[in-house]
Amino acid sequence: MEFTTGGRLEVRISPDDVGKRVSVRRLAEAGSPGAKFTDTVGVLTSWDNGVLWITRRSGEVVRIAESTLVAGKVVPSAPARRRGPAATFEELARAGARAWQPVESEPLGEWLLRAAGGFTRRANSALPLGDPGMPVGVALGHVRDWYAARGLPAYVQVATGAEGTQERLAAELAHHGWSREVTAQVRIAGLAPIGDLDSDVSRVALHRECDAGWLSRYQRFTEPGPHVLRVLESGPSVWFASVAGEGETPAAIGRCVVDGRWAGFMAVEVDPAYRRQGLAGAVMTALARRALDEGASAAWLQVEADNEGARALYDGMGFATHHSYHHFRPA
Repeated sequence: MEFTTGGRLEVRISPDDVGKRVSVRRLAEAGSPGAKFTDTVGVLTSWDNGVLWITRRSGEVVRIAESTLVAGKVVPSAPARRRGPAATFEELARAGARAWQPVESEPLGEWLLRAAGGFTRRANSALPLGDPGMPVGVALGHVRDWYAARGLPAYVQVATGAEGTQERLAAELAHHGWSREVTAQVRIAGLAPIGDLDSDVSRVALHRECDAGWLSRYQRFTEPGPHVLRVLESGPSVWFASVAGEGETPAAIGRCVVDGRWAGFMAVEVDPAYRRQGLAGAVMTALARRALDEGASAAWLQVEADNEGARALYDGMGFATHHSYHHFRPA
């Protein structure tokens, strides 16, 4: 990281740069091992009373005392994307919302409150894609009340790490005492290479509805009530994949929602007894080929940041991280 101009370290940022992506160097905390300086890169989300708040791509908010700064500069709003189709954050966020629709929703300005009986955080969280029409602190009070009336915990889904994402909102949530519970990566890839994978798709069956067998393999609920089916079967063009195993429970399953140029992949699960047999790849390939037949050309999926096995699988298929999203919950 290079900060020098004519051999000198310079602080070339000010409170006027709030909202911009910056790179800063500060004195390391006393007693910290290693280097004398610490570098931080992210969006400058606040600079008040001698304290800077910088939100990293990961969603982590870093508090920095102005007195410890030794260098700082504004950097490009997002790093160059190395591969994958062109996509904006909002385009992907809206495609993701259409592919996983709640049972009940209500607008709060340009935020959307979503509920589905507690089945998954995605379907039971506020999706902020603009101005709530009131101060954020007031909006968060409405969010808490709306979910409390339904007997649900309050969540807000916030994205970081790409141009146009919501680092400033993440920092405001942190200031109001909300904390991150889960972080996931939104990954994108070209669809044709997935459809061209050398996978044995002969065992993969595709259906328009999720039957009892498919549901018995899916691990995200305890009781498959009607609210679960409403979410799973929602979307513009929904496909369910399954690979037969022993008995009525499939060895592997998957779900794909085709929506214009996008194919969204979800719920790819393999019975532990059948892993390392290429079944996840076969499910993805079969669904990709069907999506290509319907005119899609790009793929997206979401994977939790700590799911190393799934991330390795998707790395091999050409998926690259576009941004991350986080679910914030009040303390």
